[in-house]
Amino acid sequence: MSRENPQESKKEVVIGSATPEDARGVAEVFYKTWLATYPNEEAGITTDDVEDRYGDVFTEEGLAKRAERIAHPSENATFFVAREGDKIIGVCNVTRHPDKNQLQAIYVLPEYQGRGVGALLWEEAQKHFDVSKDTIVQVATYNANAIHFYKRLGFEETGKQWKDEKFRMKSGNLIPQTELIIKAQKE
Repeated sequence: MSRENPQESKKEVVIGSATPEDARGVAEVFYKTWLATYPNEEAGITTDDVEDRYGDVFTEEGLAKRAERIAHPSENATFFVAREGDKIIGVCNVTRHPDKNQLQAIYVLPEYQGRGVGALLWEEAQKHFDVSKDTIVQVATYNANAIHFYKRLGFEETGKQWKDEKFRMKSGNLIPQTELIIKAQKE
């Protein structure tokens, strides 16, 4: 009797540029990771808040908007995805600002977290940064898993915390943010 090698049955994770055709897969990653991450009783963020925020994301109009944002990112922004076969399992977007690099987001589907997908996305992100500038990432203050992940990558907390209107939820509550940084490499 032959046994299947579990390593052979695993599909390879491939990192590549996002395309407009990826809109649904990207939306699913954002939606599922937000549902798994952001509801927080202490901050007053509910599942209903997240559902409301992503309520139109899977409509024809919502997917068209996301496809447009992928096709025409803001200046100096790059958006890429992690795929396992045909399935998008992670997303990352980065922006190079005149004074710093910004890791906008690394999101990995909850069932794929802890498998190195985020690290692969980070490896790709670094290719788009100017190493002579600081790199920042902003995270929900209560997202301990993300904070731990970013610290393992070399980020350090700056102590800066705030609440931004762009993260105001239906309930009226704001997701509190904190900043982490990797200092620029000195020549």
